[in-house]
Amino acid sequence: MSQKTGEAAPIRHTVSASLRKELDTISEKCINCKLCQKECEFLRKYGKPKEIADSYDPSDKVHQGMPFECSLCQLCAAVCPVKINPALMFIEMRRETVKSGNGDYPEHGVILGYEKRGTSKRFSYYTLPEGCDTVFFPGCTLPGTRPDKVIKLYEHLKIRLPNLGMVLDCCTKPSHDLGKDEYFHRMFQEMKKYLLDNGIRNVLVACPNCYKVFKKYGDKISVKTVYEIMVHNGLPDTGKTSGAVTIHDPCALRFDEPVHAAVRELIAAKGLTVEEMPHHGVKTLCCGEGGSVGFLAPELSKNWGNLRKKEAEGKRIITYCAGCANFLGPLTPTSHVLDLLFEPASTMSGDVKVSKAPLTYWNRLQLKKQLQKSSQGARTRERMFAVDGENKKGGMLKRVVFLILVIAAIVAIRFSGATQYLEQDRLRLLIQVYGALAPLIYMLVYTIAPSLFLPGLPLTIAGGILFGPFWGVVYTITSATLGACLAFLISRYIARDWVEKKLKSPRWKQLDQGVEKHGWKIVAFTRLIPIFPFNLLNYAFGLTKITFLSYAATTFIFMLPACIAFIVFSSSLLDLVKGRVSPAFLIGLGLVVLVSLIPLFYQRYKAKKGLTDPL
Repeated sequence: MSQKTGEAAPIRHTVSASLRKELDTISEKCINCKLCQKECEFLRKYGKPKEIADSYDPSDKVHQGMPFECSLCQLCAAVCPVKINPALMFIEMRRETVKSGNGDYPEHGVILGYEKRGTSKRFSYYTLPEGCDTVFFPGCTLPGTRPDKVIKLYEHLKIRLPNLGMVLDCCTKPSHDLGKDEYFHRMFQEMKKYLLDNGIRNVLVACPNCYKVFKKYGDKISVKTVYEIMVHNGLPDTGKTSGAVTIHDPCALRFDEPVHAAVRELIAAKGLTVEEMPHHGVKTLCCGEGGSVGFLAPELSKNWGNLRKKEAEGKRIITYCAGCANFLGPLTPTSHVLDLLFEPASTMSGDVKVSKAPLTYWNRLQLKKQLQKSSQGARTRERMFAVDGENKKGGMLKRVVFLILVIAAIVAIRFSGATQYLEQDRLRLLIQVYGALAPLIYMLVYTIAPSLFLPGLPLTIAGGILFGPFWGVVYTITSATLGACLAFLISRYIARDWVEKKLKSPRWKQLDQGVEKHGWKIVAFTRLIPIFPFNLLNYAFGLTKITFLSYAATTFIFMLPACIAFIVFSSSLLDLVKGRVSPAFLIGLGLVVLVSLIPLFYQRYKAKKGLTDPL
């Protein structure tokens, strides 16, 4: 397509062939009609698809982070009059960013860790009975939140499919959507090969994301949802109920209309009337969880959820994605369709038991144990494959080993008689021998620690033990403030370029914008509500426009509550080692708990008032 007269030609940067294809498609076919922008706050923020495609620069930090703020929900494709799909461009942009080494955002560690646990030996389990060619693949979230429904559904499906197997594993869609293409393909292909090698040709899924992955990458394995199967094979005999509900169609199944129809037929069979929201079916909204957007752009994620809440108008939402149910549940009454099928009356009254983390992990382990007990004669396996070759239990194992070592150290001190050397009076007498040098050395080490990214908590505990509750607070808050200020000054005047390279996440840009708008209040907010890594946060503030004096004063004041809590707590630890529970310990423990609950109190206050984070 030739360039229009007077229109500047887009700059063509070197990118992968797959991304170039998507960029060219959007650039040539997008007619700038703004229909997708009317539906999507992300596109209102960054521009029309053609504008984004024509200006894309893979070396620009904004362009590297930008595609990770798209929910990949494809509503833009559903409303596009010329039938283009910008979401395909954004997923390719994500892959491009990952390949360039700029896509490893710390904020994604939570979802990627969740995914890795799902594929680990500890949580995975395959049971394939004799003559099995079909397996039930419930996904990750459903077994954790509703393990009883998973078992009931499995038993119900086996009435018509007696040789049905079950696979507890993760389809690794989080890695797929975060642009980690090589990791995704190696993990999924290993699972697919095992299933094919063992005669599996059909997969029944309860999770929309698993459906999408198997449909696109399953090749010789056919995939259907359990909802389509139940429409044809019958529902569990759990009675009927009455009332009106509305349906949230998960965006992962946006274009799979037979699944939409099947779910509505199931709901109607339970005696309910469906009142559709303005956005449903092909034009459904994202719940807010799509594309893992909430980790980097929570305001965009919350916008989707609030839109869905508004459209529901207080009616109970029935959805067929456990992730959507988790995300929308705190905003408006929401139930999973399996809740309705197995407990219709309790679902409509809001009395269905749904587990939350960390109990969800326990549920998954218990579900696995239950399957192991009933798998006699079946082919079974626990997944051992790991792309990086690492023992996937390493992180958990290290934490357990550390805890065991701490307990062993306390026991050894108690029974060796070494507690006499840990008397606070004896330690403080030893400190007095060094006079003013002892607190000066402590403060010097604490001041340098943040700049070197050393953890401050061990130093804080040492300060409480060595100097007691009063001087411990004085020395610790002073040195912690000095350390935060030192990192701030290094960032502002010495290592600005290095710091900017470290701060790749879009959330750091939001921090800068927040400081520009709210000033010292952002410093106060981040000191009380720990949403950023402390040591990196000190450097990040050096890049903002806040004045040094405002930063230093606010840091001192708003770090003080946590400092007092941990110093009072740690000053009594030696008594605990010797078997005495002192009043100082109880007071300190209460203060630590109170400080730790500040984020929870804030979240509840924010939800009650309908507020959003300043970041």
